[in-house]
Amino acid sequence: MDRPARPARNEDTVDVAVERIEGHLDAGILFICDHASNALPEAYGTLGLPSAELERHIGYDIGAAAVTRRLARRFEAPAILSRFSRLLIDPNRGADDPTLVMQLSDGAIIPGNAGIGAEEIGRRLDCFWRPYRSAVALTIEAMLAAGPPPVILSIHSFTPSWRGRARPWEVGVLWDSDPRLAAPLIAALAEAGIVVGDNEPYDGALVGDTLDEEVTRRGLAGLLIEVRQDLIGDAERASAYADRLEPIFRNVLARPELRQFAFYKSRTGRHA
Repeated sequence: MDRPARPARNEDTVDVAVERIEGHLDAGILFICDHASNALPEAYGTLGLPSAELERHIGYDIGAAAVTRRLARRFEAPAILSRFSRLLIDPNRGADDPTLVMQLSDGAIIPGNAGIGAEEIGRRLDCFWRPYRSAVALTIEAMLAAGPPPVILSIHSFTPSWRGRARPWEVGVLWDSDPRLAAPLIAALAEAGIVVGDNEPYDGALVGDTLDEEVTRRGLAGLLIEVRQDLIGDAERASAYADRLEPIFRNVLARPELRQFAFYKSRTGRHA
């Protein structure tokens, strides 16, 4: 039997909010990248920041988009990436999260977000946040219709140090309470000689984030991968590190329990 075709390319769907990478709908894995870009629409300028500030981690997850694109190609799998800076609105926060639009980030005041009102937040939700979340949801639904439940991997990156303290982890695996993917992946990364953080440097239980709303609540297996930015800071290093991760991911993704629906009570107190 032929594999389900890659989704047809429709140029009308290419917009300022979403980058869609085509892939086989029965690939068994969907890659997403919430903080792929530091781009801002022309109408917003630089949000009042010096341009150099947008090149820092406050503007986007450095290297994450390149890793996502490389892995999507290697797996011939779909991927959804944001096309706007997290400083405009953070697609990995719930719509009512107080950090949805940051007015201060790692010591930098964001003038274009200062005193932002509900009307402007609503505009950014409609123009950027909702189209991104919708693209993730629609791709998952298409994959569910084409084959067994897909695994969802959300690719992020983190700074080598924070407030003067070096971070030892190469990769962090962030997850809530579903161990089906997290436990074997953490073990496999460690076995491969990668210094891995279990819910380090951040915790994976966050109400309203992309995985919570689009993955956990559906009973799908998924988690968030953080890669240290000095390991993926340019195209060459990002591709090399993605290639290092690929066989580890493939081995873990072969586990049959990942292709079943399972519902776990969130550590945040929310029931799946």
